[in-house]
Amino acid sequence: MKVGLIGYGKAGSAVAQVLSEDPRYALQWIATRSGTPVSVTLGDASIPVTALSKDSLADWLDQHPVDALVDFSNAESAAIYADEVARRGLMLVTAISSYDDAQLAAIRALGAHARVLCSPNITVGINFLIMAARLLREIAPFADVEILEQHFRDKPEVSGTAKKIAESLDVGGDKITSMRLGGIVGHHEVIFGFPYQTVRLIHDSIKREAFGTGAAFALNELRHCAPGFYTFDDLLMKRVRAQLLAGAATAA
Repeated sequence: MKVGLIGYGKAGSAVAQVLSEDPRYALQWIATRSGTPVSVTLGDASIPVTALSKDSLADWLDQHPVDALVDFSNAESAAIYADEVARRGLMLVTAISSYDDAQLAAIRALGAHARVLCSPNITVGINFLIMAARLLREIAPFADVEILEQHFRDKPEVSGTAKKIAESLDVGGDKITSMRLGGIVGHHEVIFGFPYQTVRLIHDSIKREAFGTGAAFALNELRHCAPGFYTFDDLLMKRVRAQLLAGAATAA
């Protein structure tokens, strides 16, 4: 699968490294706001870099076609590439956590034309945590719930993943505690307080390459899906259902 990567910051560069090493994918190019550097060397390959511009993107895609876009840039980038995703039916994986309601609605609308996945945190582990936390909340709705998120010192806003956890558990933002510390990539913890016991569900992102393995998983799952808008939950539940059906068939 030919892939174009949008964004080459700390997360984007880690994702680029993972995709370049995965034999299922061919990283064709990287797009940044400035278009610099001219190229990036990953392993033995020199990956061209272009400036992300609505005026030039169509010509660039004609000359450097891809099957999918992976976006690790910022919330404004989607407005630049959205028309081309719809027109060409490109697969899209976006891991932006700061979309406002209008931007998210526009991303969702692309599902009418292409296979689109949107997840504020694209690691497999955190999304499994969310699924497990939601199940426990359904089993024990009386339990107290607190959410702790810790990130690197320069992250200004409350974690989009923490907000998603709170929303999925139907608790308010006042249940989120944030800490900013040097040396931390990302830590999310959901604490359930029961009478006589507590349950802690914890996920740590040790290196940003975890985002790359999540993006690779999402691309592989989307290739088997029909056009539409998907969340990471959708992809995980698809796997869970397949496992349950396989288990039922074996038991029978």
